[in-house]
Amino acid sequence: MTGPTTGTLRVPGATLHHEVRGRGPLLLLIPGGAGDAASYDGVADTLAAAYTVATYDPRGMSRSTLDDPGAAQSVAEHADDAHRMLELLSPDAPARVFGASSGAITALHLLATHPERLACVVAHEPPVVEVLPDAAVHRALVARVRETLRTDGLGPAMAEFARGLAAPGGDDRDTAGAPEPGLEVALPPQAAARAERTMANLPYFVGGIVPPFMSYLPDVERLKRHAHRLVLAAGRDARGEVPHRAAEALAGRLGVDLRHFPGGHTGLTTHPAEFGALLGATLRAAAPAPAVSPPARA
Repeated sequence: MTGPTTGTLRVPGATLHHEVRGRGPLLLLIPGGAGDAASYDGVADTLAAAYTVATYDPRGMSRSTLDDPGAAQSVAEHADDAHRMLELLSPDAPARVFGASSGAITALHLLATHPERLACVVAHEPPVVEVLPDAAVHRALVARVRETLRTDGLGPAMAEFARGLAAPGGDDRDTAGAPEPGLEVALPPQAAARAERTMANLPYFVGGIVPPFMSYLPDVERLKRHAHRLVLAAGRDARGEVPHRAAEALAGRLGVDLRHFPGGHTGLTTHPAEFGALLGATLRAAAPAPAVSPPARA
C-alpha cells in the first residue's frame, strides 16, 4: 500500500499536520500522550481497507506547531481541532472516531459537543480521574509531577507520573508509554524518527497537556444521551491502573459495558495486529458502513 497523503490544516492558534490513507467512511484516529500521527502506523493501513483513515499530530506535538509555544492548553480547544478535521475531511457524513488516553478525552468532549458529526466513538482508557472516588489523590499527583518537572527535570517527573498511574504493586512500564532513559535500542529509521519526536514532545506533554486533561470532568449527563454512539475500551492487562479504573468508572456512570482490548494502556503499540483487528470489528458493530445501492436498471 502506498504511503499516506499529508497536509496541513490551519486552526485558531496552531497549524495541524495530518495524514490520510484509504477510502470509505472517515475514521479519525486521535493520538494520546506524547504521540503523534505515527502512533497509528501499526493499524492504519489495515483499517484503511474499509475506511478513509485520518491521523494527525495534536496541537503542539511534533509537526503541529503552536503560534504561541507557551499557550495554555484545554480539552475544549483540542476537541475543536478534531471537529475541524471532521469538517475538512468528511463535511457531509458522520465519522467514526478512535482516541487513546488523552486522545480519548478529546474524543469524549467531541461526542459531548458535536454528536451529530459522529457515527461512533471508541475511547480507549481516557484518564478521566475526576470521576474516581479518590480524585483528590490524582490531583495531588499532577501537582507533584508539575513541581518535579520544575525542580528536577523531565526524567524524575516522568518517573513520578508513571508511579502514580500504575496499579498498586504493579509494573508501570506499559503505563508510562516512554522509553527508559539510557536504554539503547536499534530501530528502523521510521521508528527511530517517531521515537525521537515522542521524546521531544515529552516536556510539553507533562507540563502542558497532563494538567488540563487530568483535571477534565466529562459531562456525564450529555454523554448518557449519546451513549449508543460510544464504546469505552480498556487494556485487558491494565486492570488496577489509573486509566483503566477511570474508564471503568465512567462506563459505570454511563451504564455501558467496558470493552477490553489486547495489551495494557499502550496495547495499540505492543499488540498492533490484534488491536487493529478488534478495533475494526468494534467499529463495524457500532456503526455499520452504509449499504451501497445497486445500479439502477435501464
